[in-house]
Amino acid sequence: VVLFAGKLNTIAGIVTIFFLLVYAAVNLACLALEWASAPNFRPSFRCFTWQTCTLGIFGCLVMMFLISAIHAFASIAFMLLLWMLIHYLGPISNWGYISQALIFHQVRKYLLLLDVRKDHVKFWRPQVLLMVANPRSCMSLMTFINDLKKSGLYVLGHVKLGLLDSLPTDPLQSCYDSWLSLVDHLKIKAFVNLTLADSVRHGVQNLLFISGFGGMRPNTLVLGFYDDCTPEDGLNSQLFPSLSFGSDVVCPTADSGQQSSFFFPSVRRSEESKYLQEEEYVSIIADAVKMGKNVALARYFNQFSREDVLGHQISAGPFVDVWPLNLLHPDSHGYVNICSLFLLQLACVLHETRAWNQARLRLFLCVEAGCTLPEDEEMKLRKMLKELRISAQVQTVVWDQVVAMHWQRQGGREEEDFLQNERSRQGEDQDGKQMFPNNTSHLTDEYICAVNNLICHHGSPKPAVRFLYLPHPPADKRYYHVYLHQVDLLSRDLGPTLLIHGITPVVTTDF
Repeated sequence: VVLFAGKLNTIAGIVTIFFLLVYAAVNLACLALEWASAPNFRPSFRCFTWQTCTLGIFGCLVMMFLISAIHAFASIAFMLLLWMLIHYLGPISNWGYISQALIFHQVRKYLLLLDVRKDHVKFWRPQVLLMVANPRSCMSLMTFINDLKKSGLYVLGHVKLGLLDSLPTDPLQSCYDSWLSLVDHLKIKAFVNLTLADSVRHGVQNLLFISGFGGMRPNTLVLGFYDDCTPEDGLNSQLFPSLSFGSDVVCPTADSGQQSSFFFPSVRRSEESKYLQEEEYVSIIADAVKMGKNVALARYFNQFSREDVLGHQISAGPFVDVWPLNLLHPDSHGYVNICSLFLLQLACVLHETRAWNQARLRLFLCVEAGCTLPEDEEMKLRKMLKELRISAQVQTVVWDQVVAMHWQRQGGREEEDFLQNERSRQGEDQDGKQMFPNNTSHLTDEYICAVNNLICHHGSPKPAVRFLYLPHPPADKRYYHVYLHQVDLLSRDLGPTLLIHGITPVVTTDF
């Protein structure tokens, strides 16, 4: 047909342009392999350097446009169209991706440049390690923490109980694909880190020690709350309601026609016992604090629905409530401390996320009527919010009746101050054991329930999430069950709640 058309010279020019384009692509591929320092790329051409590759690319492109600029543009457009069709519609290839080699090379180089000695509080960001016992029961929490991290490091950690000595192979290798497929399906930007240990506590310690590289290491540990609630299978009920309980899930991916499978064990049933005890759970919190990590306990996030909270655009927007006072330490009057500022910083980080930019922060200050110290603290806090350019609605909560329950039990403020000073001076009880920190071992359930009701009463309209102050765990393990019981009463029936204990400075007004 070409010969009869009498346009052989025109066709020859087009074919030459395509050949030059192929040569330019070959040079580009070789240049990329050279930049990636791929160990298996060993060219036999004696004169091969990155300079010869670059010269080949520009030489081919210049010759294409000298032959015919119009045909050169058309051939490049055709090549890009063909590349898009192969990328999005073609089957999975097994020849490897040069992009992965380039990314590895650059990431390694920049991680070495990320010097931990140059960290500064002005550039602090949350780097979260979320411990997941079973992904089926914490789908909503995984998506929420993805919003909370805001361009920070996000690691999903999981501890599998067992010892490698008694197993023929590593049981974690077969689990990674399921976890990565779940991360892709949820569209969260997270890494997966699994470990094998003889206990959950030792596994969490291992993950806190080894997760991350260089300056990119988790600084905040997030745990699910320890309560008696029966976990719900969110993987089936929310994403795949037609599947039966405990079945494995096969999910079609969005970018191609292949299928990804999630293989996770069934959630714990109500009649089954927990493999994590109260003492070990609180020990994990204490270990994280000793290692310089901030701790957050997430409760009732099985009731959190991101689509319901953020899907409907309303004028007011969702509310995020922050209670910066240590409510289990009623004689504390400090609002501007490291832990309180950490709560406020996390709430601001969540608010700065694109999906949560319509949210409204509400900051609740518990004060006693007629007391001048809380007024000074409120003025100090408002001034600090202005300096930090944090837009938050400050609400003063008078809680004289609630605090009165505590003082009546203690026999008055003067006696309590005397006992507090004695405990601080001595630091030990009659048996020589260290006293319960923050003086919370004597709190009554009546007082804690009153505080819980106070939080519920001032939660209208109902917030999307609450941030509460988490006290430091007791030094004496004998009080671990008391500590967990009090935190349980404090956060009971509050909806999605984060109890946070921050130990690292996160804000500054210095230049």
